[in-house]
Amino acid sequence: MLAIKNAKIVLENGISEGKALLISDKVEGIVEENEIPEGVEVIDCKGGYVTPGFIDLHIHGYLGKDVCDANVDSIKTIAGGLVENGVTGFLPTTMTVDMSVINGALDACREVKNSGEYYGSTILGVHAEGPFISASKKGAQDERFILKPDADFVKANADIIKIITLAPEEDECFAEIKRMAEETDVVVSMGHTSANYETAMESTKNGVKHATHLFNAMTPMTHRAPGVVGAALNSNVSCELIVDTYHVDPALYEMVYRMKGRKLCFITDCLPAGGLPEGEYTLGGAKIIYKNNLCKLEDGTIAGSVLKLNKGVWNVFTNTSIPLWECVNCATLNPATAIGVADRKGSIEVGKDADIVVLDDEFNVKKTIIGGVVRYEA
Repeated sequence: MLAIKNAKIVLENGISEGKALLISDKVEGIVEENEIPEGVEVIDCKGGYVTPGFIDLHIHGYLGKDVCDANVDSIKTIAGGLVENGVTGFLPTTMTVDMSVINGALDACREVKNSGEYYGSTILGVHAEGPFISASKKGAQDERFILKPDADFVKANADIIKIITLAPEEDECFAEIKRMAEETDVVVSMGHTSANYETAMESTKNGVKHATHLFNAMTPMTHRAPGVVGAALNSNVSCELIVDTYHVDPALYEMVYRMKGRKLCFITDCLPAGGLPEGEYTLGGAKIIYKNNLCKLEDGTIAGSVLKLNKGVWNVFTNTSIPLWECVNCATLNPATAIGVADRKGSIEVGKDADIVVLDDEFNVKKTIIGGVVRYEA
């Protein structure tokens, strides 16, 4: 058992100070510091924060490795690097590439997830971003490999896919979306889509439950054409938000939070360049130029980020009046809820997995604990 003391413990609805957190492989409880059992290993947070482990629903790579490398060692490297950012669970994210590569990436993620033989962030499933998207909103995706929505593909891989991003307007009468929603537990997300408001809203009545990187690669909201953005904000879907201050202006953070509340999920959309110096890298075979904190294709299209999720939480907290615990929820409890794992992850509650992060007063990660085991120490 571990005891974590001298900490500001970030809970679902507030911050607890002056007490100690007790954990084994599960959260055991919060007690007065003078009630820490004898013989227990004690971690002194020195007045810093303790939060639940962060969960990234959308990340393509890290430390030079790409999920679409379709390689077991690449997945292990990504998982191993993410613990430095306090990420204790993540969805390796594929993109619109040749279907043989996507299947290879799914197999690699499946193998690593099921083996348990890696010492990094827990793979909670895969986010398949495409290939069922709109060519007009492809962003950094490769138009050559775009396909029509296919429920059979999702069903065949429902053991590993947690989220599937697609363009609902590409599915006539939402027939495939309905099958995905009714015949699997996969979360259907609208993204990389040119749908109008009416189509997007109708899709939410036929199985769409999530929106991929809100504002980016979707029809915008205007006063006469609310678009996919308007539908996402005006429906009950959960919404991803890239909080690197580049993809979405920080002035919108608080507005979106006030509209979506516990349905808002912070993501990184991080690329293989994450954790590395500026330079030239690849994403799904395409050349990426990483300069001035931005990643772009050669034609200037913004292509994901190099954001660390702990810093994303801090970006929102320092640019808004949103309470810190709600900022943390957006990177822990809310994503856990979106993919159906909030019964065991996402908040510091007795009986939940002891996935815990220790941070300083500027949200730099000092320790990452997964299942009660320290996996990273600064």
